[in-house]
Amino acid sequence: MTMAADLPVATRRSSDLSKHSAEVFAEAEDHPVTVTRRDGEALVLMSQREAEGRARLLDFASQLITVTLDENGTLAARMTKVFPWMLALSAPDRESCAQDLVDAARASFSTNQPHLAIAELTSWKETATALAAGLGSADLEWLDEDETVERP
Repeated sequence: MTMAADLPVATRRSSDLSKHSAEVFAEAEDHPVTVTRRDGEALVLMSQREAEGRARLLDFASQLITVTLDENGTLAARMTKVFPWMLALSAPDRESCAQDLVDAARASFSTNQPHLAIAELTSWKETATALAAGLGSADLEWLDEDETVERP
């Protein structure tokens, strides 16, 4: 997979960090900034959110690799070993979940956007949690007519 070419790439000298720290920090809140140094290896400055997103994506990737190394059963069956919360989903939903998670992971890695896979994982896990709590068994009454409600 290739990295997205349109991602912001910022490089600053270490002297910029000391002379214009507020500007460099503000830039690092939007995207990672590479700080070059004459006396050592370049450093990368990024937000805590960015670093945690990357760490979560790598953790998710390691779990997916574990799933792919197992050759017994369907993708969904193998994924329930790593993500036991998937057992709260119906069999067709487990299949959809498994494929959605793989697709989201591929999108995250190809665009360097960790939130795509993490949001998909969180969404399916919350759905499974709600179903396990019995929230999916309630009979719903759908309204056939559109009803306009005034602002309070």
